[in-house]
Amino acid sequence: MPKDYYEVLGVDRSATAEELKKAYRRLAIKYHPDKNPGDKEAEERFKEASEAYQVLSDPAKRSQYDQFGHEAFVSGQHGAGRGAGFDPFDIFQQVFGGSFFESFMGGGRSREAARDGADLRYDLQIDFEEAVFGADKEISIPRAETCTRCKGTGCEPGTSRRRCPQCGGTGQITMAQGFFSIRQRCPVCAGTGEKIESPCRDCRGEGRVQKRKRIQIHIPAGVDTGARLRVAGEGEAGRRGGSRGDLYVVLHVRDHEIFQREDNDLYCEVPVPFTTAALGGTIKVPTVSGTAEVRVPPGTQSGTVFRLRGKGIPSLRGYGRGDQHVRVIVEVPVHLSAKQKEKLREFQEMTADSSYPRMRTFMAKARKFFS
Repeated sequence: MPKDYYEVLGVDRSATAEELKKAYRRLAIKYHPDKNPGDKEAEERFKEASEAYQVLSDPAKRSQYDQFGHEAFVSGQHGAGRGAGFDPFDIFQQVFGGSFFESFMGGGRSREAARDGADLRYDLQIDFEEAVFGADKEISIPRAETCTRCKGTGCEPGTSRRRCPQCGGTGQITMAQGFFSIRQRCPVCAGTGEKIESPCRDCRGEGRVQKRKRIQIHIPAGVDTGARLRVAGEGEAGRRGGSRGDLYVVLHVRDHEIFQREDNDLYCEVPVPFTTAALGGTIKVPTVSGTAEVRVPPGTQSGTVFRLRGKGIPSLRGYGRGDQHVRVIVEVPVHLSAKQKEKLREFQEMTADSSYPRMRTFMAKARKFFS
């Protein structure tokens, strides 16, 4: 037996026309086959809701149904809504209207809407110094440009687009599959609702052509690998009057032979003669802005780090700079002459253990470990 129409819609028998419509809209959206592909139960619920609303939304049919129930419509067919010509999708479209129906179903358009151009990405390698101080670079990118011959219409000059004969300009075709009818994008016009009779010979109907464009970009001081520069309006051209996309330049900074970077600070290692480390002195170290002098105190150990304030990378915010950290590596001489070796042996004999506090501490720990 068919279900009671009021129970199907979930309303009282005294429900107003607006309440009936509201109930149907809720159920139709919830159980629409396009939202529940392959779900036979949802498909049946959608069909039942459409059938119930078709009867109860008609005052004459509702009156007959209230008096005689389903028997009022039995006339060689099973049920009021299931007779010849009943299509639940027609009921859906009548309630929701064409625009909502097309949006819900993914329908086409009578005219192809303007579409903005795509954004582009360009990966650019720059030198370490260019990242530190900034630079102006010129790059060449391939991108879609509006066709100058057809002005972006895709049609040969003197011709125009016509309504698609296959879909009548709707951008959709309807295919019947048993009880249901399925709407699909028109294969002739690709859902635009229009057909080009004489495609432009330059762009072949696309409205755009591929060209190379040389673009000047400014790299601000202080950038690092991964920084992304946005160049507004330098992406691909839009379609049918759409806006041009943007260009995003992603930077990759080449490694430097001397400096390593961490945020806005720089790090480098500088070899120092062991005599300078022992006696003290001044050494010259490279910085990104020239040479600087660093005073090395007597007895400086290998690995000692000195800080040069303000000698690092400029801040992208426009104020201040990082620091440079100089790590000294005490270098032992090689290829000594006989005389040099003799002098070092004399020095070794005159040097007490107290001159090597780290070695003395280590040996004390070692004796405790092996005792």
